[in-house]
Amino acid sequence: MVRAAPRFDCPGAAARRNYVASATGDKWDLRDPNNRITKPARPAGKPPAAYLTQDEQARKFVADEDKFVLKQSKKKADIRVREGRAKPIDLLAFNLRYIDTDRDVFDDHEADVEIDVPAPVAVIESLDVGQLEELDGDITSYHTLEMNSQNREYWTAVQALCSERRQKLRPMGAEERAVSSVSADVDKILGPKSLEQLEKLEGQIKAKLRSDEAIDTDYWGQLLKSLLVYKAKAKLQKIYASIKETRIETLRERNPEKANAIAAADTASSEMPSRNASAPTVPSSSKPTSALGLASHASGAGNAPPGTARFSTTGNEDFSQATKALYEREVARGISENEEIFTAEETVPGTAKPQWADKYRPRKPRYFNRVQMGYEWNKYNQTHYDHDNPPPKVVQGYKFNIFYPDLIDKTKAPTFKIIREHGRRRGESFAAAGEEDTCLIRFISGPPYEDIAFRIVDREWDYSAKRDRGFKSSFDKGILQLHFQFKKIYYRK
Repeated sequence: MVRAAPRFDCPGAAARRNYVASATGDKWDLRDPNNRITKPARPAGKPPAAYLTQDEQARKFVADEDKFVLKQSKKKADIRVREGRAKPIDLLAFNLRYIDTDRDVFDDHEADVEIDVPAPVAVIESLDVGQLEELDGDITSYHTLEMNSQNREYWTAVQALCSERRQKLRPMGAEERAVSSVSADVDKILGPKSLEQLEKLEGQIKAKLRSDEAIDTDYWGQLLKSLLVYKAKAKLQKIYASIKETRIETLRERNPEKANAIAAADTASSEMPSRNASAPTVPSSSKPTSALGLASHASGAGNAPPGTARFSTTGNEDFSQATKALYEREVARGISENEEIFTAEETVPGTAKPQWADKYRPRKPRYFNRVQMGYEWNKYNQTHYDHDNPPPKVVQGYKFNIFYPDLIDKTKAPTFKIIREHGRRRGESFAAAGEEDTCLIRFISGPPYEDIAFRIVDREWDYSAKRDRGFKSSFDKGILQLHFQFKKIYYRK
């Protein structure tokens, strides 16, 4: 029998006995409850900040720094607005204060609600190109730093409108003028639509562009581009309505009279007559029959003849059955690969009431016009482009088809004349370098039709008669046809 070793009750003896007993496999319970050390359990979940990785610490530091910079930017904007030296970005930021849930209430002054600042759209419309470029950079800074989803939507919409405004103020080339003529009708289609209708139409157009069917991608791409701008406008309008509502509620406690005046002004503007638009749909045809063809589908104008929805507010257009038949027959011809629909209608200068207005009801003739586009291989384009990477298309000619089936005196054919503004004569140019002059072409007829004018590129016409590329001017069976192309200048390589 082995005698047990003597026990020494010195510090740490219990722990050593436990270690020896465990090593030898003995079953003895030699733990000393008086000297036992227990380690607190680590709480479940995310480790404390001291255990963050270096990358996590860096990200947290950057996020905190961004919050500080954004807060300081908003405070500086408030100060400049209060002192009357605000920049455009300050006015936009000051508008957002009323619905900014991340805003520090201690930065607000009681009198801030009394300050009237223009709406975001008014701010953008008042700027020139240089100011818009500066504003775009300032908006990008706010959009990058902002984490609030509603605030980011606000800055995204404002930036889209800023880009659209810059595009409009930029001098347009020949090709852009042709595209803008189609955009004018597209804008009239999209303008009355709500945000929900625009989002539905956006999905339909994207699905059409992703499909395998043969479509005019330039047309649908331009329509989608315009739709995104109007979608941004609708979002901004919705956000700004919430801003005004919050401001009015805040102002009622301080200045009820002013609050009621603002509310009354908003009510009056909302009650102005507007066109109602039904749910949008996308036409199923592979190529749009005209720039106006979408109107009968997207705006629900089922009572008006096809392609006439853009005239629905004027009430003096020719909707006779004879005109409709001529129009639909021309639409059925379609457009070729190098053609675009042309609708750059202008106000007829110096228009007076015709003498026959009391006898016949004046009406505006309908039309289906095309603009011909192509490449111009001048010295610059030959140097910088090739057939695999062609230059931008330019206007090469026009095809006017204007319908006068109900002309009273059919022995007198309608005529046309060219109008050059500001005293400019034929051959003279007031255009800046790299741009082309434009002029008005006015079509003149007798009762019951009013005169109509379009803006075209002012270049020398080619009067040769070579197949379809030549000059054509005729009036037959109620249709005035004026087809011409510009003279081409050939360059040696």
